[in-house]
Amino acid sequence: MSSLQFEKPIIDIQNKIAELRKLSNGHADFTAEIQKLEQKMGSVRAKVYGNLSSWQRIQIARHPKRPYTLDYISAMMTDFVEIHGDRLFADDFAMITGFARIDDQMVVVLGHQKGRDTSENVKRNFGCAHPEGYRKAMRAMRLAEKFGLPVIVFIDTPGAYPGIGAEERGQAQAIAENLRDMAGLRTPIIATVIGEGGSGGALGVGVADYVMILENAYYSVISPEGCASILWRSATKAPEASEALKLTGEHLIKFGIVDEIIPEPLGGAHQDSATVIAALKASILKQLARLNGLARQDLVDKRYAKFRAIGQFTTQK
Repeated sequence: MSSLQFEKPIIDIQNKIAELRKLSNGHADFTAEIQKLEQKMGSVRAKVYGNLSSWQRIQIARHPKRPYTLDYISAMMTDFVEIHGDRLFADDFAMITGFARIDDQMVVVLGHQKGRDTSENVKRNFGCAHPEGYRKAMRAMRLAEKFGLPVIVFIDTPGAYPGIGAEERGQAQAIAENLRDMAGLRTPIIATVIGEGGSGGALGVGVADYVMILENAYYSVISPEGCASILWRSATKAPEASEALKLTGEHLIKFGIVDEIIPEPLGGAHQDSATVIAALKASILKQLARLNGLARQDLVDKRYAKFRAIGQFTTQK
């Protein structure tokens, strides 16, 4: 099982419990010892996960067993039909788009997709979309507007791909056009940061009427490693950078950048993905019911005002 460095005290106890269970047989009974260790593990888990730093939450957000976009789609939606390609260059496997049904509501769904192993990560480009991925996403959203369907977005990317080919094909322009066009899209948009929310790569599909974030996800203008490399000339200062960036849900909701935090079980969404997905689905359905009742111009006006209010500042003589 994949584990993080700060989880070592929990893993040590789990290993001891597993060893005692293996040794238990007809001649030796370690039930009492196992029960004590399980009680201890409960208190240690509560202590470790109840006092997580921003950097530790980022590590959980990057956990390889964390549910990805396709996991959410398959668990909370039905009748998914994927849309491929941007009709300009190619299909981008780092960005999933398509039609689906959530309960009795037809929607367009899209999101970043990472891989579970090396070969899939290469195919998915580690969740870092190319410009054709953002153009494909916008193509799907325009279809949503045309057919009067809400848009559901799952954000999970370290950032847009910064390679030479992506830049040559207009990465910055593709993201900028998405920001512009999503701001005026005349259909409800609900976005959730389910893992990593890195820079313009996340914001390029994140201009939504209602933005949620999972408890251990993050949303930031730059990765902590990138920030540390710029400010301290060393990526080893990433923990300090993550605290300074104020990028977790508890910070973001105070700044008005996100509207709701979806709780996760101790240890992260991968520990009990069914509960997390059920909670997120309930919130999505609640917001769909509210947003579907708004006049389309009111929807656009409120979305515009929401993002204009971000980044307030004061001047001083």
